Amino acid sequence: MRLASPWQPRLGETAGPPYERLVAALAEDIAAGSVPAGARLPPHRDLAFQLGIGLGTVTRAYAVLERRGLVQSERGRGMFVAGSILRARTVVDLSVNTPPQMLSDRLMTATLATLTGRLGAESFGRYCPAAGRDDHRMLMARWLADHRLAIAPDRLLLCNGAQHALSIALALACPRGGLLLTEAVTYPGAIALARHADYRMKPLDIDEEGLRPEALDRALRSRTDHGPVALYVTPTLQNPTAATMGLARRQDIVRLCRAHDVTIVEDDVYSLFTPPDLPALAALAPERSLYVNGLSKNLSPGLRIGVLATPPGLIDRALAMLQTTSTMASPLCNLIMAQWLTDGTATSVGASVRAEAARRMAMARAALPGQLAASGSNGFHAWLPMPMAAALHVAEGAAALGVMVTPPSALAVDPTVQLSGIRLCLGAPPPDELAHGLAVIAKLLAQGAGGDYGLPAVI
Repeated sequence: MRLASPWQPRLGETAGPPYERLVAALAEDIAAGSVPAGARLPPHRDLAFQLGIGLGTVTRAYAVLERRGLVQSERGRGMFVAGSILRARTVVDLSVNTPPQMLSDRLMTATLATLTGRLGAESFGRYCPAAGRDDHRMLMARWLADHRLAIAPDRLLLCNGAQHALSIALALACPRGGLLLTEAVTYPGAIALARHADYRMKPLDIDEEGLRPEALDRALRSRTDHGPVALYVTPTLQNPTAATMGLARRQDIVRLCRAHDVTIVEDDVYSLFTPPDLPALAALAPERSLYVNGLSKNLSPGLRIGVLATPPGLIDRALAMLQTTSTMASPLCNLIMAQWLTDGTATSVGASVRAEAARRMAMARAALPGQLAASGSNGFHAWLPMPMAAALHVAEGAAALGVMVTPPSALAVDPTVQLSGIRLCLGAPPPDELAHGLAVIAKLLAQGAGGDYGLPAVI
């Protein structure tokens, strides 16, 4: 005699066809542990009858759940909740900000096959110049000119990813113990670098367009010391709020930095999504800007090539820091970069990343209508503004349901600040997992987990 299923059949409260609602309901209950590993699920016909849906709908939902590793069928016995090893694979990770996967195995195979004849043992066994080969720096300068910023190749350094470039830029701009101004919530990697280097970080108010000039002006005028001061800022798709500065805002920031002799560290890793009429800060103030970009956020995380553009007077110091922290960027990554920038792969992959990011952002807006912070660009992260206590509550609730988000405290320059939010990284999960993760977040908010939240005028 077969044991009855312990699951109480229901459909999820999300919008969508019945099979997606059935998938969402079962996935939520499995992640919550209310249906334990090894538990039998209702037979197809019984479940269809109980929910008033078609037999094909149940079959399709079970197939989706099986592909995700949540359930497994046993011939002649039925469908069961998968064991702990399979369940561990079903966590939806919305905490890591990577672009959607637009590369194919076929593309990678073709690229590596093309490079086979270019990377012999002799060339692989030699050191390259620390700043990168001249031809590779020229290709990067051409890509930046087409993409964002016109700059001479001899002012570019090729690094092991944008994080490496950022660490050099911050060290150049702000000596140990110096003052680093930045947005009140910002990229966790920059916060970690600043704390490691013992910079004094000062959070500045932001709004729907990013850093507020009034906050920058106030902070600069109220300084009591006269040591070096630097500004770390992300003008396009600010991480985590996804705010993008308009032209007037960019000009105001540059004007204030010139007036107070502030060095700008511009993080432009989301430049793929910048409207064409918005210049980089480094184009507006080349004499005081350290410009950071890279290919990991624009194309693929595995392409660990970052770029640092410096004013002429800082290039020698930057090169010395580069040599100290890394002998050279990966020769293989440099060759892949050169191949893709030459044969048009970078352009086509970038276009695909933009299109898929827009589709995923549309999914997020549909799942959370009116709740995301407004952003004029379709990047691959979104922001749910709310007080810190509410954000922590939502993050904990989501984790209990198998959905991981970045800890809100990791995004705050001052963890005691009350205004915060939830960053949703949309690029990494497969679309069905993303839909499930968004549905879980929506359900938590509908149940009041986030409290009374909304984009404040000042964060």
